[in-house]
Formats: sequence, C-alpha cells, structure tokens
Amino acid sequence: MDRLIRFGHLFFTIFTLLLFFGCKKESGHQKNSTQNSFVSVAAAANLRDVLEELKKLYITENPGKKIELTFGSSGLLTQQIVNGAPFDLFLSADSSFIEKIKNENRNFGKAEIYALGKVAMWSSAFDLSEGLQTSLNPEIKKIAIADPELAPYGKNTVQALKNTGIYPKIEHKIVWAENIGQAAQFAATGNADLAFIALSTAMSKEMKAKGNYYLLSENEAASIPQSGILLKGKKQTEAKQFFDFIRSRKTAQIWQKYGYQTEIRH
Repeated sequence: MDRLIRFGHLFFTIFTLLLFFGCKKESGHQKNSTQNSFVSVAAAANLRDVLEELKKLYITENPGKKIELTFGSSGLLTQQIVNGAPFDLFLSADSSFIEKIKNENRNFGKAEIYALGKVAMWSSAFDLSEGLQTSLNPEIKKIAIADPELAPYGKNTVQALKNTGIYPKIEHKIVWAENIGQAAQFAATGNADLAFIALSTAMSKEMKAKGNYYLLSENEAASIPQSGILLKGKKQTEAKQFFDFIRSRKTAQIWQKYGYQTEIRH
C-alpha cells in the first residue's frame, strides 16, 4: 500500500512539473512573439493626428499588422536613434536630421520626402487677422516657439520673424518649447498668449475648438520638406510596406486634410 502511495505522489509531482514548464515555455513564446510583432516608428510631433489615422487605415487594410508610434521632436528622436534606440522607421520633420542618421550609418535605405509641412500662428484669445504683426501687440506677453535647434518648425518661425524685423522686438516674450506639440500646449493651457506651431496641429479638432490660426505665407515661411528613412531595425520589410503605404496616392487626401502638401513626392 505504501508503495502504491509513493508511486502516486511521484506521478503527481512529474505531472505538475511538466505542466508548469509547458505553460512557462508557452508564456515566453507569447511574450517574444508580442515583442517582435510590431513595426516601431519614431515620428515628429506634428504627425500625431495624421499618422494615427493613417495607421488605422493601414491596419484595416492589412489585418494582423501592428504599428507602434512614438512621437517627439525630430532632434531628440534623432539622438535616441543614434544612441541605439530600436526603431524600424524614422519620420522626421526636417531632412537635415536624416543626414545625421546616415552619417552614423543607422539607416537602411535612402531618405524619401513624404509631405510638406507649413507653419501657423495660433491663439485662443487674440485676433490674428493682422498676421505676424499681431505678435507686436503689447497685450501679448508670452509667445511659444519650438526650440529651433530641435524642431524645424521653430527654426522656420525664427527665420520668418527675423526676415520681417519682428524678432528683436518680441524676443523677450518668447517661451521656448521642446517641440511644436509642447508649444501648442503652452498656448492652449494659457501659459502663452500665442504659439507658432505646425498647420496640422492648428487644424486639429482640439485646437480649432479653442482658438484661431493664421497660416504663414510661402514668402514668410517656406514649406518644410519632411523626410523619412528606414532604419536598421528587426522589421525592415514590414517597415518598408508601411512607409510605402503612407506615401501612396491613396493617402494623399488624408495628408491634405491635416494641412500637408503631397505633390512633391509624386
């Protein structure tokens, strides 16, 4: 009888161990599968709304595909990529940052322009019908601009203000933001009276509901060629498919809806 009981205990122990290791192995497989199943995209902050819609359309047309989007200033994202951040595709707001990626041999392919962006001036409290001259209004105490060293929209804004002779008159009012998303946040929350941001951000539902914007003309601030490039990631084939998709003719209307030009890429 004792022998039979010992045999039963031994059988139960072996069965439990097999069950435990079997489940553990499956969990590990599922985890690795999840980690490796998505394309990781580093994207300029001004792309948030348009890229979320493009991602949704892409996944609808390609069931099972997964795209992970990370937004930030092009300068900071470039630094992260150079330092080894595991992105598969980089969508910059400025072609010059792409050159840094290429110089560090982090790219997997050539750079392609996917859209042209425009600069807009936005406020929730002031009439902007006088264009850039509005910034000289003494009632305007703080003006948010993205750091020109990190964000091309900030760089073009500063250049536009200098070209018109306005910059030295308002320099003391400037509140520097990390990117155009933060500049928009400063103005939307009342921490700045005025902000220079991407037209795409000014046209978003949230910003249109809270204020009004003035689009800088081509003479005031040139359109910004926004370039993307494939990186030496783990999902290069899938990343190329997504990059080709967002540059295809079928997506042109979506880009235009958010204030971008796409003619240059065709």
